[in-house]
Amino acid sequence: KRLKLYVFNWRLLFLNSNYLVKNIMKNKLFLLLCFLVFCSHDMYLKLETFFLEPQQKSSIHLYNGTFDKSENIIDRDRMIDVSLTGQGQRNVLDESQWTEKDSITTLNFTSGDEGTWVAGVSTKPRQIEMDAKAFNKYLKHDGVTDLLDYREDNELLEEDAIEKYSKHVKAIFQVGDVRTSDWNTVLGYPIEFVPKRNPYETHTGDTLSVLLLRDGKPLANQLVYANFRPSLNQHSHSTEQMHSHDGDQPHSHGDENDEHAHNAKESTHGHSHDAQAQHSHDDSQNHSHAEIDEHDKTHSHDTQKNAHTHSQNDTVHRHDDTEETKDNEHEHTDGQLLRTDNDGLVNVKLSADGIWYLRTIHLVPTKEEGLTHESNWATLTFEIQHAHDTKDHSHELETEIPSYVYWIASGLLIVGLFFWFKRKN
Repeated sequence: KRLKLYVFNWRLLFLNSNYLVKNIMKNKLFLLLCFLVFCSHDMYLKLETFFLEPQQKSSIHLYNGTFDKSENIIDRDRMIDVSLTGQGQRNVLDESQWTEKDSITTLNFTSGDEGTWVAGVSTKPRQIEMDAKAFNKYLKHDGVTDLLDYREDNELLEEDAIEKYSKHVKAIFQVGDVRTSDWNTVLGYPIEFVPKRNPYETHTGDTLSVLLLRDGKPLANQLVYANFRPSLNQHSHSTEQMHSHDGDQPHSHGDENDEHAHNAKESTHGHSHDAQAQHSHDDSQNHSHAEIDEHDKTHSHDTQKNAHTHSQNDTVHRHDDTEETKDNEHEHTDGQLLRTDNDGLVNVKLSADGIWYLRTIHLVPTKEEGLTHESNWATLTFEIQHAHDTKDHSHELETEIPSYVYWIASGLLIVGLFFWFKRKN
């Protein structure tokens, strides 16, 4: 009897401790979920510099997170197209050219002949299920305000969502000095930006018109966010000096990273989170707002790799598999707030030197079986520099006086002194 009682007490203690541990873990998970920020993962193609030399060994980084920091990598089987277009040819890239490091997926390649080139990556659709509160917060955080207003106007804020999402990103870079027409290449993605002018024939202070296509047709009345980050090629001046290129609109090359703008219609300052200006979202196997891929691999709201859970109303609508805390809290609506016109065009004011990026999320209700919404994400990146011509780019005149002038002046001075002393004596 004593032995049975002894065993029974130990079993009871074990069950109680197990229950206690589970509850502690649940509470920790709850606290973790409460501290998770809304961090849906945009995707960008970035280069250290978008100006390359011909036949130069180069790298394109695929960021999944924000423009400044990549939260996780993108798996190969997630990509349905990876291509480089230049000299009128579209080249599909080999899987072996990709590497991963520090949550960044990197494409290593050798630049081709001189010309303007386009890089593109398109991902397969994934789907994520969210409760109503999480979905509404996600819409607000990522600036999908049209759909949020629609839900509010039609009393749909209490409806949960099952969203299918995919991402389609482009970068335009310049090799050598020759400009070619490849910049206007349409890659045929479900959604994509196509500039109406070669970005490398524009300069700081110009306005660039960009066309937004949805299934190959102009997409009207769509919100677009445009912003920039200072680049390695930036022409730096002190913060007190203004540098004018067109006489009327001087722009400063000082600390352009100081402003952390949110929802600013004409903000030209970056939303910077670190000195390296790398903030991104990546792709792994979960569209998780806590794991590796996004709105990118499995859209999960916890830290389990393939979990797709929404047990808490405060869970983050993340499009990746990384776990985030308050330290990384940020908005995705910084920069210029634009809207396409009836022809699908937006006009971006290129207000400063740097790497510019456009982003949009076309998220709409769908009647597809098993889904409530479908979203297609698009970004475009390129680099802008100011013009260097003698009319607009004026510095102090720095003429050097020829040495013979000094010799002549010295001779004249000596002769003058000689006659002056002679006359005086």
